[in-house]
Amino acid sequence: MMSSGGYTTLGNENLASGSVPAVSDPPLVITTVKFQDSNLQTFPPSQSQGKISGGYRPPRDADDSFSKTADEPQAGGVGGWMGLFKVANYRPYFDVDTTDVLERIKESLIPFKGSFSEKTASNPDLYGPFWICTTLIFVAASIGTFVTYVAHKLQKKDWDYDINMITWSAGLFYGYVTIVPLGLYVILKYFSAPSGLVQLWCLYGYSLFVFIPASCLSVVPVEIFRWVIAGVAGFMSATFVALNLRAHIMSAGERWFLIVVGIFLLQLALAVVLKLYLFTVTV
Repeated sequence: MMSSGGYTTLGNENLASGSVPAVSDPPLVITTVKFQDSNLQTFPPSQSQGKISGGYRPPRDADDSFSKTADEPQAGGVGGWMGLFKVANYRPYFDVDTTDVLERIKESLIPFKGSFSEKTASNPDLYGPFWICTTLIFVAASIGTFVTYVAHKLQKKDWDYDINMITWSAGLFYGYVTIVPLGLYVILKYFSAPSGLVQLWCLYGYSLFVFIPASCLSVVPVEIFRWVIAGVAGFMSATFVALNLRAHIMSAGERWFLIVVGIFLLQLALAVVLKLYLFTVTV
């Protein structure tokens, strides 16, 4: 071996013998990898709400945003009016099962108990009111169409289907169950007796259920009987709403009686409009 110009070369003797210098193996390095505990969220969550899994916690009424101050944070990190546009905020109001809906329907058919608002105060729902209104729209429109059909056939006259019955029924019931509770909410707010907006929607939605069997009984082609059915249904619905709101509205001061009477008469007016438009036949 000889060195020339800073380079090291092998001697001729090593080349001649054909031997290659041995290369030593690199030392074995053992590396220990330690994984930290995973912080991934488990599914389903251990604190999930609702009746499907986890413990049930009563939902927060949607109108809490009206009573909170600007500096108070809202659930989900969205404060003020912006929380009204989040679908997740309305999910608890559809978290009911068949037993809950049937129990609330039975409460609406016994109007003199006046315990509906108390029982649903911690968990008002919009599922029942939505399907009650939707069912009532199609039942009223279809029964009203059938009543006019029978009347024309008995008189042996031509009959034409009126598609406007469905659109008119949808506007009447959806509009009533939405606008009237909203107006009542503003009035109670003005008289310093605020009530939950979702609670009012829930109450008015279930109050319309009695008109479904009343519409079915209106098939009987007797005008006096139809007026009796409309009157009884309107009285039951009006009593149900007025009695459930009376205890709360009494805190509005001396004018509470006028508010309750107005609620009662408005509900009766709905029954009269339903009878005059859908179940009054002119041949």
